[in-house]
Amino acid sequence: MQFRPPASNRGTNSFTQEQRIPMSLGQELAPHLPFLRRYARALTGSQTHGDAFVRAALEAIVAAPDSFPRDVEPRLGLYKTFHAIWSTANIEEGADSDMDDAGNPEAIAQARLSRITPLSRQALLLTALEGFSATDAGYLIGAQPGEVDNLVQEALSEIERQTLADVLIIEDEPIIAMDIETIVRDLGHNVTGVAVTRDEAVAQARAHPPGLVLADIQLADDSSGIDAVRDILAEFAVPVIFITAFPERLLTGTRPEPTFLITKPFQRATVKAAIAQALFFDSATVPAG
Repeated sequence: MQFRPPASNRGTNSFTQEQRIPMSLGQELAPHLPFLRRYARALTGSQTHGDAFVRAALEAIVAAPDSFPRDVEPRLGLYKTFHAIWSTANIEEGADSDMDDAGNPEAIAQARLSRITPLSRQALLLTALEGFSATDAGYLIGAQPGEVDNLVQEALSEIERQTLADVLIIEDEPIIAMDIETIVRDLGHNVTGVAVTRDEAVAQARAHPPGLVLADIQLADDSSGIDAVRDILAEFAVPVIFITAFPERLLTGTRPEPTFLITKPFQRATVKAAIAQALFFDSATVPAG
C-alpha cells in the first residue's frame, strides 16, 4: 500500500515523498498525521522542520514496522515514534522559523514557546494543544503524571513572566476602576495610571507609554473612551481591551471592531483571560532571542 498524508496537507511545505507502510497500520495512522504535523510545527517553530521530523518518523516506521508500539493506541504510538526521532536529533529549531512576520500571531506564539525549556514545552503542547492526559503525555516524554503537571506549570509561569506589562486603565467609576486595578496587579502587571477623561488618558499614555490599555467608552466629562483609544493608537502600537456596559456602540459592523470586548458587569476570570490573550499575542512583550 502506498501511504500518503491526507490531500489537504499536501503542498510546497508538505510531504512530497510517498511513504510505504503496511496497509492496516497505515490506515490507523492516517487520521492522526495532520495533528502530528500541527504539533511538530508548534514544537520546532517551523512547518518545514516540523514536516521533516514527521517524515523521519514515518521513515522509521517504514523501516521497522514491527518495532512500532502496539501496546498503546495508534495515536500514542505515532507520537512516541516522533518523540524518539526528535529527542535523538536534539535540535532547537526556533531560530530558523519560517514564519518571518514579527506581527504574525503564530510567529509571536512560537517566539514565546522557544524561550521555554524543551521538556516543559513538550508537556504544555501535548496537554494544551493536543489534548493528551498527563498520563499519556508522561508516556510520550518519559515522565510521571505529576512531573507533567509541574512541567506545564513551569511553562505557563514562564509565559506569564514574559507577558508582564505596564497597564493604563481608562475608567471613570472609582469602584470599578479599583476592581480592575486589583485584577491587573494580582496578575503581576504594573498600573501606570487610572484616567477618567479622554484628555487625561492621552496625557498619561504620553507620560508613561503603556503595554496594554483597558478602557471604558463613556467617561466622566462625557468624552469618549473610543476617541481616547483612537488618539493613543495614533501614537503607540498597543493592545486594547474595552470594558463597557454599552457593547452595542462598538459592535456596529460598520467599522473595525475591537478584538477584546468585555461587557459590564464583568467576571474577574473574564478580565484575566482577556488580558492574558491580549498580551500573549502582542509582539512588544516577546523576549529577545
